Amino acid sequence: MKATIHPKYVDAEIRCACGNVVLTRSTKPVIIVGICNACHPFYTGQQKFVDTAGRVDKFQQRLAKTKAAQEAAAATKTKKKK
Repeated sequence: MKATIHPKYVDAEIRCACGNVVLTRSTKPVIIVGICNACHPFYTGQQKFVDTAGRVDKFQQRLAKTKAAQEAAAATKTKKKK
């Protein structure tokens, strides 16, 4: 393995839009996801049949949460730089 061509493998945290944080290792220090095992209906036991319109609405709500979490992380990052 050549020393200068590989990315750094650092401690990382995976942040979900629901607030769950998982610590792991990756080439990126922070990874923001929209859904995780703490809020996914399959893992929480709340899985049920939902009509198509409900699925679209839920997806849009989850997408809005993810964007809000990403913007908050970006704002925190810019405050730390100043």
